[in-house]
Amino acid sequence: MIKKFDGQKTARLGTPKRPAAVTVQTQERLAEVKALFEENGWSHTIQLDPDTPEDVADLETLLSPVETRIAEKKPGRNDPCLCGSGKKYKKCCG
Repeated sequence: MIKKFDGQKTARLGTPKRPAAVTVQTQERLAEVKALFEENGWSHTIQLDPDTPEDVADLETLLSPVETRIAEKKPGRNDPCLCGSGKKYKKCCG
């Protein structure tokens, strides 16, 4: 099945349109997690349920965002080789 773009942009995590959802087991953990959300100004919903395992994946995502990586520039075919042989890149390591 092909997924088509519907023109709707997904909201960022932690905003009022897409609040972070977290489940905790104890009242102490609830206070700790709530303080983290309020300190950073993120919208959230916290559920206290002692019977289910703790789920703080959204909080971990917000605390460690993905950083953009910049790829190093590859040498051109006719540039000198990076290994220091003095040959052109295309005749040596390329």
